[in-house]
Amino acid sequence: MASKEKREEIFSSYPIPKAVAALAIPSVLSSIVNVIYNMADTYFVSLMKDTNATAAVSLTMPVFLFFVAFGNIFGVGGSAYISRSMGEGKKDKVKKISSFSIFSSILAGIILLALILIFVKPLIAALGSTSDVVYGYAYDYLKYIAIGGPMIVTSITASNLVRGEGAAKESMIGMMIGTITNIILDPIMILTLNMGVGGAAIATVIGNIASVIYYAVYLMKGNSNLSCNPARFTIREGIARNVIPVGIPAAINNILMSLSNIILNNFMKGYGEAAVAALGIAMKVNMLIVFVQMGIGIGIQPLIGYSYGSRNMQRLKKAMKFTMMCTMILGTVLTIVYFIFTTQIINIFNGEHDPDVTNYGVKILRGLMVAGPFIGVLFIYNFAFQGMGKSIPSLVLSLGRQGLVFLPLLILMSKLVGFDGIVYAQPVADLTCIVLAAIMFIIVNAKLKKDPSFYPQKN
Repeated sequence: MASKEKREEIFSSYPIPKAVAALAIPSVLSSIVNVIYNMADTYFVSLMKDTNATAAVSLTMPVFLFFVAFGNIFGVGGSAYISRSMGEGKKDKVKKISSFSIFSSILAGIILLALILIFVKPLIAALGSTSDVVYGYAYDYLKYIAIGGPMIVTSITASNLVRGEGAAKESMIGMMIGTITNIILDPIMILTLNMGVGGAAIATVIGNIASVIYYAVYLMKGNSNLSCNPARFTIREGIARNVIPVGIPAAINNILMSLSNIILNNFMKGYGEAAVAALGIAMKVNMLIVFVQMGIGIGIQPLIGYSYGSRNMQRLKKAMKFTMMCTMILGTVLTIVYFIFTTQIINIFNGEHDPDVTNYGVKILRGLMVAGPFIGVLFIYNFAFQGMGKSIPSLVLSLGRQGLVFLPLLILMSKLVGFDGIVYAQPVADLTCIVLAAIMFIIVNAKLKKDPSFYPQKN
């Protein structure tokens, strides 16, 4: 385990490629682990050879994203503020930030638990349930996910906070522990114990509990700038004011992703259960590219925050340019692989090998992949804004990608070209938001050039 001083050297003195690798590689691996986490339930449920069960898991994914969203409010917001505070040399404040974020996430999870259990029936109907059988499966899944809500939110928050102080490897290990636990338990719960879809949810919850235990031990060992001591909890000293506004755009991105999935499910419902199941499979498979690219952006966010806090704009911009190049190369390679093996990839999660699910899935996945080589650039800009504490540009991008740009395109394109319009609305929205992100960064940078603390005047 690296010392506190060694972790800080990554931010301050490592060459850019080495710093990006040290931070981004564990983050990317964590993102891949996160994708596997999401795919595991779908894969093992598909072995039940029941399209209704697969459709139910697909329908409930937006609810899980709500837990991710609340984890990101305190995780992403807390991580960004932690890295900036470290760059400013405020180590004691870091402990207060982390304590506030952890205990706030526990409370948020309890609130979500209560809301889901109270409104579970109308919630499932709103998700786009196509039959009583699908409804029953979805109910079994959601009731257990809700009970485990506080641990799910806290796990996501803690992972981000640990990464925010430069401990990317430890953040990754915590996520891997949860994922491995989930993968081991999935076949036991779903198939051996015949618990079906409910068993998948229980395995997910236990995996998150395992992650939380690891992060708690890490924080209490003392080799960290962070704290989970409730005595350090406070909303004052600007902590809540700096954590929540930066975390909200990240949360909105997940919430809008959840809402857009619900809307997509309802659009697809008109094409039958096979289309709904195919949409869920394609979107989860596409998450590999999205989350890998997002993982790179998440990985460099602490570097951006530290560089911004220490007023080193040259290092900040070099990190962004190098990382954008990496995301485009990686995104292009993954896109080519997906286009070549689309049918095989979809059928991994198509337990019945239903030809309708396969046909729909291939069309949807290839449509989503159009923005594959470029989506990473959008995430770099977004996480850079968060690292710099620029909540408004980050909020604009979050609202745009899954809401203000995406939803009008979805409605318009579905009316103009039907099924294909539904499929291609997201990649068109992504490409539009990349252009918007570049324009906003140019504006932010132009304002910073007027501040001599960021750009010292040359004699």
